[in-house]
Amino acid sequence: MFKAKLVKGALALMLFGTLFSIPLMPAASAADASCPNGYVALTFDDGPNPGNTTNLLNALKQAGLRATMFNLGQNVQNNPALVRDQVAAGMWIGNHSYSHPHMTSLSSSQMSSEITRTQQAIQAITGTAPKLFRPPYGETNATLRSILAQNGLTEVLWNVDSQDWNGASTAQIVAAASRLQNGDVILMHDQYQSTLQAIPQIAQNLKSRGLCSGMISPATGRAVAPDGGGTTPPPTTGTKIEAESMTKSGQYTGNISSPFNGVALYANNDSVKFTQYFATGTHNFSLRGASNNSNMARVDLKIGGQTKGTFYFGGSSPAVYTLNNVSHGTGNQEIELVVTADNGTWDAFIDYLEIH
Repeated sequence: MFKAKLVKGALALMLFGTLFSIPLMPAASAADASCPNGYVALTFDDGPNPGNTTNLLNALKQAGLRATMFNLGQNVQNNPALVRDQVAAGMWIGNHSYSHPHMTSLSSSQMSSEITRTQQAIQAITGTAPKLFRPPYGETNATLRSILAQNGLTEVLWNVDSQDWNGASTAQIVAAASRLQNGDVILMHDQYQSTLQAIPQIAQNLKSRGLCSGMISPATGRAVAPDGGGTTPPPTTGTKIEAESMTKSGQYTGNISSPFNGVALYANNDSVKFTQYFATGTHNFSLRGASNNSNMARVDLKIGGQTKGTFYFGGSSPAVYTLNNVSHGTGNQEIELVVTADNGTWDAFIDYLEIH
């Protein structure tokens, strides 16, 4: 995986001087104390529906829950205001095809049409194309996964099936949700009253077990801590995003387990990215990372496509460095951490980014 490297000592020495102009910060605190046992993903397929979506969103908001809504493209086009309501309620939007066909029975061009029409419909309303796709009926194959990859989509299935589509009662849906463990994803649907009535009890059960509702990582398809990708502002005490939960791009980008659980960025333009909601336009950004060798590593911070500063890591020992008082746009912004040069001195390991 590692590429052959040529060390350029003079350039490393020049950057070493720059390193000491960036203040060292202590490591960030642990994950949200109210979620000691982790995060689960609540998902609702087949919306939005005029007869139920508003009630569902109200129930989720009242229970303090966030969820991923796997929308059908034809329902999106017919109910654009409900899609905006989903986003305004802090929900994440996924692609569930345009017309809910058996995808594996379609030709590749038909598959592509189902996916791209829905991507375009959602992006036209929300300004953002989904990163997650759930195949109708859970039916998938290699051809479909290839088309998903071409569209930058991650396939998401489920660990727990609520069986609401199969006539499950509210009590049975609550019992299914009680099986959720950290990282798990539960399948539910937008249109059933039994599911709607289960929401308060699901919230109570999760809280009693130290679990919180989270987002689905495009990197793993599993539940992780929210990144602020809806319109609910992040906590004022700071937001911590693990690198392995971000979306990876670049030929050599990959997860690592040493010197910490994180991501390695090896080559020019290797990067990780995610979407963050900002209520205000100035924040500090602290990145924990290291070089993959004794040379200097450089990681640029981009927000909304604009470079806002650079983190330098001067060796293989993990450290936290901070860019203070960074100005940026408000609302949903794409944040990217990218290696922008590759000449033998730039390879980086990154652990997490904290925004405060």
